[in-house]
Amino acid sequence: MDLSGLFNILWILFLIQAFVPLLQRYLLGLQRVNQIRSFERARGSRVITLIHRQETMSFLGIPIARYIDIEDSEKVLRAIHLTESAVPIDIVLHTPGGLVLAAEQIAFALKRHSGRVTVFVPHYAMSGGTLIALAADAIVMDANAVLGPVDPQLGNQQGSFAAASIVAALQQPNPNREDQTLILGDMSKKALKQVHDTVVKLLLEHHTPEDAERIAVQLASGQWTHDYPIQLEHARELGLDVSDVMPTEIYTLMDLYPQAVQRRPGVEFIPLPYGPTRPQVPARNSKE
Repeated sequence: MDLSGLFNILWILFLIQAFVPLLQRYLLGLQRVNQIRSFERARGSRVITLIHRQETMSFLGIPIARYIDIEDSEKVLRAIHLTESAVPIDIVLHTPGGLVLAAEQIAFALKRHSGRVTVFVPHYAMSGGTLIALAADAIVMDANAVLGPVDPQLGNQQGSFAAASIVAALQQPNPNREDQTLILGDMSKKALKQVHDTVVKLLLEHHTPEDAERIAVQLASGQWTHDYPIQLEHARELGLDVSDVMPTEIYTLMDLYPQAVQRRPGVEFIPLPYGPTRPQVPARNSKE
């Protein structure tokens, strides 16, 4: 084989390697659309997904953490705007949280929607994700899924801290504090009150003022760390009306939002449903 033939083969292999991932992404996107449409037809609803995976840049391979941002709120608000007021909305949440502003915009837009709003949490909806869930008429969680506290986090060049912890630190005597620390403390007090009032407003439709206030204090006051997992039973103890009857279609949909491919998978299993197996009965003449 001459060099020109070898070069042509290498060029063809390069083109295949370049276009196969594009084709795979297109087919995966098509599968997602079909699954969403199937679920919408079954429930007579508009389905919106807010799913954040850790993405990987195609060239450098640098992992990027995803979270709720203004772009997400713009898209969700657009989807709600395109939905007739009487049409129910089903929103699938899988997120570590994000910007308070973006989460509040989504939550109040859902609250203003006249049709029934159901939030599905197959794995976790922390922080801003929980704030959005509080706006729903119904919350459906997997038995092992979790919500999280919604207390605000503030920071500076040194890092991000819980607003409640900043306020608590300022209560300790220290005459040498910098103006920046005092300003951060003032902002923390305001942020805590703002998020608390937001939670109360979201809960008043389905809770008494007393219960809304109690739940808001527990979720927004910073009595837990920000990554504290609120499991299904705990959510019910708080007073949230949570169901654990998760449709199988939600799990199928989640499978169509895969994590970015890594060199070695951290978790592996045979992706088939397993039932109980019969115990192996030893043969009559066997010896133990």
